[in-house]
Amino acid sequence: MRAARGWWRTVIGLALTGVMLFPVYWMVNVSFTRDQDMRRSPPSLFPLNGTLEGYRAVIDQQSPYLGVSVVVGLGTVALTLLVAAPAAYSLAKLRPRGGGALGFVLLIAQMIPAIIMAMGFYAVYLNLGMLNTVPGLIVADSTLAVPFAVLVLTAFMSAIPDELTQAARVDGAGTLRTFWSIVVPVSRNSIITVSLFAFLWAWSDFVFASTLDGGGGLRPITLGIYHYIGNNNQQWNAVMATAVVASIPTAILLVIAQRYVAAGVTAGAVKN
Repeated sequence: MRAARGWWRTVIGLALTGVMLFPVYWMVNVSFTRDQDMRRSPPSLFPLNGTLEGYRAVIDQQSPYLGVSVVVGLGTVALTLLVAAPAAYSLAKLRPRGGGALGFVLLIAQMIPAIIMAMGFYAVYLNLGMLNTVPGLIVADSTLAVPFAVLVLTAFMSAIPDELTQAARVDGAGTLRTFWSIVVPVSRNSIITVSLFAFLWAWSDFVFASTLDGGGGLRPITLGIYHYIGNNNQQWNAVMATAVVASIPTAILLVIAQRYVAAGVTAGAVKN
């Protein structure tokens, strides 16, 4: 009886997964479909006369946008870790005055809508001449990732036994050496987790990219897709091919870092 019940749960889970992933399949299907075949009724579930025209258009027209997104994503990861890791170590192990209030401020910061922050950045960047710049987008995207990263890293580092850091100090290691040689290696799973989320937020950002664009040519892939739809609203295979190509890096990262993410998210949840 119990085995039959588990079998039905598996079937229901697979059915729901299929429903949720069908838009992804349809996106891939349309990316290989010829323009004249899209007007068929009913539409074909498989690209019987497949074409690579959409992917050729992506390579010719969208490559610069993909490059900008990669640079912005990696820069956001680097800046997030540079700020969040030392801050989390301080909150978790050095326990400065006002640490609890700072944690509350970080929670409040995550509740601020991105469009409000984007308007503030626009006013600042306009005066500094940083509109339509890669460093400007990196700083803006990092404001979304840093609060989350500090909270996750703080929870993980708080679970590191104090005896470990005390032993390092007894051996003559200072605060920075203890952080770099002991805490950072032990916190690998949580660091990979926050790095992945920071990259995904930067890669999928549209609000900051569209607000801080300034009409220039340095656009990430999200803005490239947006303008591409407006300019090529009849070439749906090219539009869908762009979406497929933009989804590949994030999908690969999620598959590679899956076990690290699961360990990093749950590591600080329960303390001994």
